[in-house]
Amino acid sequence: MAKITSIYSVHPSVAFVTNWRESLKEQTGRSLGAWLTLVKASGPPGEKERIAWLKQEHRLGTNSAIWIAQRASGKEADMDSPETYLKAAEKYVNSMFRGPYSPLRPLYDELLRLGLSMGEDAKACPCKTMVPLYRNHVFAQIKPATRTRVDFGFALGARKREGRLIETGGYEKKDRITHRIGIESLDQIDDEVKRWLKAAYDEDTE
Repeated sequence: MAKITSIYSVHPSVAFVTNWRESLKEQTGRSLGAWLTLVKASGPPGEKERIAWLKQEHRLGTNSAIWIAQRASGKEADMDSPETYLKAAEKYVNSMFRGPYSPLRPLYDELLRLGLSMGEDAKACPCKTMVPLYRNHVFAQIKPATRTRVDFGFALGARKREGRLIETGGYEKKDRITHRIGIESLDQIDDEVKRWLKAAYDEDTE
């Protein structure tokens, strides 16, 4: 498969899924291909029923049961390889900012550019509903919140509300994103936003 050139980086979950797939035979006695053959030949027809069957009859863990059942149902596995993920990443972003959300795309593009400018180790790994920015961990996040607003989230620990910075409740929940600033126009991507982004990036050191 030809190498894909993308502004995005491969999501950390891809390595997790790759390791799962490669160790599946050692852990369970069957390769992924063998599990798919078994499910299609002997398992129930529905995906939910297959998940339950794999867990109950074959004692598989929840993630393994879900991933095998999804693949047996023919669903595209976006996290199966770097190539499939990067193709999906572009689709995720285009889907987030289409239709009534399309006016938000210039805001997203500028926030993405700003996030990636923090350092050579800054990377963006889109999900279906948001775009996390990573250094060692997620240090910021871009998410369409309404048809007129993008929420720019930050990993800022226990800081209190200050200026336009709003606490998300994430610190108490032990989530990475603890604060956000709502962005409704390009001129709102100002020095305050850049300062908090730099702080979040600088604090993600290990």
